[in-house]
Amino acid sequence: MPELPEVETTKRGLEPLIVNQVVERAILYRDNLRWEMPKHLVTTLANQRVNSIHRRGKYLLIEFDVGTLIIHLGMSGSIKVVSHDVPLKKHDHFELSFGNSTVMRLNDPRRFGAVLFSKNGSHPLLDSLGVEPLEDLFDESYLYSKSRNKQQNIKAFVMDSKVVVGVGNIYACESLHQAGINPERKAGSVSKKRYVLLTQRIKTILAQAIKAGGTTLQDFSQVDGSPGYFAQTLSVYGRENKLCGTCSGKIARITQNQRSTFYCPLCQT
Repeated sequence: MPELPEVETTKRGLEPLIVNQVVERAILYRDNLRWEMPKHLVTTLANQRVNSIHRRGKYLLIEFDVGTLIIHLGMSGSIKVVSHDVPLKKHDHFELSFGNSTVMRLNDPRRFGAVLFSKNGSHPLLDSLGVEPLEDLFDESYLYSKSRNKQQNIKAFVMDSKVVVGVGNIYACESLHQAGINPERKAGSVSKKRYVLLTQRIKTILAQAIKAGGTTLQDFSQVDGSPGYFAQTLSVYGRENKLCGTCSGKIARITQNQRSTFYCPLCQT
């Protein structure tokens, strides 16, 4: 599933290709993905210039004078910008056709993504999001202060988008391993000192993943079609029964909140 580094990689790849381009046509190749796609986009976005593109959590925000196009990649989505004469691929569900003879296409095999629109930049899905992990508000005391009296496990806590956005399953596993914290520990029982280290590790790992172009495990690829290379440096995720790179233990896999968690029972306490 595309997480924050993959979405940020997509945003950076799209920026030089679509900003300042004028939309000739918006095409909806189906009625809905996770939610219904707004049919009015066909008329609303016609002849509109792309002013900018931003990321909020795992959402891409494409700004026009008339409002904001909101795109979520879901579990298997990707976006490509190609020449207008490139044939459609299976699972291409949404398209912006530009005046420079290029098209931006959203491909989403599992259809858990979203194409939405806001006239004022506000949306319930965005308004409930927590802080961005690479910004200043996510400081050394933030997680500790939010975690007091929390009974949920710490992995679920750092993956809660109402607390901090974009720390998905892969990066939560990796960050907790590097911080030496057992993912089954209650969030409220972890000391401030350990939260300081965890915060540092989250920031570092996300920044490294963005630099590497994200993590390609199955579906994700960058705007130009190339894979993300951070998977080559994963310490625990997907490495069940392999030796831990920190100690002499073996990586274990458990299920938490219906997701696989990978960790080292020996050095994560």
